[in-house]
Amino acid sequence: MLPKPNSLDNTAVFLRRKITLTRAIALAVGSMVGSGIFISPKGVLQNSGNVGVSLLLWLACGILSLFGALSYADLGTCITKSGGHYIYLLETLGPLPAFLRLWAEFIMIRPANMAVVSLAFGRYLIEPFFASCHVPPLAVKLVTMAGITVAVALNCWSVSWAAKVQTGLTVLKMITVGLIIVPGILALGNGHNENFQDSFDTSSLTLEKLPLAFYSGMFAYGGWFYINFVTEEIVDPKKNIPRAVIVSLTVVTVCYVLTNVSYYAVLTPQEILSSDAVAVSFTDKVFKNISPAILILVALSCFGALNGGIFAASRMLFAAAREGQWPALFSMIHLERHTPVPALILMLPLVYLMVSIGDLYGLLNFYSFSRWFFIGLTTLGFMIHCFRHPTILRPFKVPLFFPLVFTVACFFIVGTSLYSDPVNTSIGCALTLSGLPVYYLVVQKTRIPDVLLCILVPGQLSSTACREAAFGKVLFSCFFNYSCASHGS
Repeated sequence: MLPKPNSLDNTAVFLRRKITLTRAIALAVGSMVGSGIFISPKGVLQNSGNVGVSLLLWLACGILSLFGALSYADLGTCITKSGGHYIYLLETLGPLPAFLRLWAEFIMIRPANMAVVSLAFGRYLIEPFFASCHVPPLAVKLVTMAGITVAVALNCWSVSWAAKVQTGLTVLKMITVGLIIVPGILALGNGHNENFQDSFDTSSLTLEKLPLAFYSGMFAYGGWFYINFVTEEIVDPKKNIPRAVIVSLTVVTVCYVLTNVSYYAVLTPQEILSSDAVAVSFTDKVFKNISPAILILVALSCFGALNGGIFAASRMLFAAAREGQWPALFSMIHLERHTPVPALILMLPLVYLMVSIGDLYGLLNFYSFSRWFFIGLTTLGFMIHCFRHPTILRPFKVPLFFPLVFTVACFFIVGTSLYSDPVNTSIGCALTLSGLPVYYLVVQKTRIPDVLLCILVPGQLSSTACREAAFGKVLFSCFFNYSCASHGS
């Protein structure tokens, strides 16, 4: 017999609070500092036009991310459910925007994001073995898929071990970033500042390219919101979410600006623009004989970002299934390991597909429209929620100036990207809107005949949910989540 919802014994099936402040910081920093800082400098420079403007963009992206993260921290201490963007949209703007965000996350944003991060992992890991020749794309993709599989298996195995690995990889990646920053700063101190001449010549900067520069920069900072995906697993979230946000964004912004200064102190803008992997060009020039070791460290940094993304994203699908907007199978938890195994494993097919058919920069532009549109919509919903409920308890209260600036910036970037990259943006928009018929025909059960509910409606303990429960129990040794995570330890 399954434990009752109010059962607090060790056999109760719910997510435990195992993420301390240190682990929350590691999750945020580890998810941000990964592939982005090693691949995005090219995209930022290419679309900003010169060194000085690109550095300002890196700083601006950090400040914008901090504004967004503080707004999410306010939301996370007010709405104490896991699920991040999805839960906040559900609570502030209603079920339709929340479902469209969920739909876009599952079919496009998460697979493409994981593909981008893991492709960077595969490229950097395999690069040292092909120093004298071109890296075969097939080899990169095979290594990439192996890395994804290992990361998912780790998250299925144990929350504690996934968090410990994330903490260890975060320390390792900060060492890696330090190994890039120090030589560049030393070179700059020795007078190698020729690449900073005419730093703010804006003659090549155009409005149509600016959104793509922001996409590349904001991609590198993407990950600050993962803390809010796992709210129910954080120890003392009302205190630790704001602390983790402030510490992680401050550290990452400083590191990113200094890392780019270091790149420009060693590499010319032309060398950066002609490089498929900026960190490879940098290490080849600075470290020479030991560059393969540095590249493996960079690959492990990318793996840390992949691990953090998988850890957090599965919780959104888990939360959506628990709310009744996604198949009930995704709300099941492993009986012994207390991990959302079905939600983790069922993300894999689309990720493998994206890796197989996509290229790194094309995938980045492809999913960025929907990602930043919905993040901006979430902070807009937050402001609307504050006006509707002025007396609501907000343990961590930020000035509405922060979400206002962040929301306007997100919508500006998204709006102008319709002109900058109409093909990828239109595809992203179309895939997002394809969730509308799914919502009205499947999720909004009042619009379909009762006879079809047991077949079509996800998340209900109908015959379909019972079959899913049986399937999950047999295949994954999982049961439905019956207890609130706040009961956990």
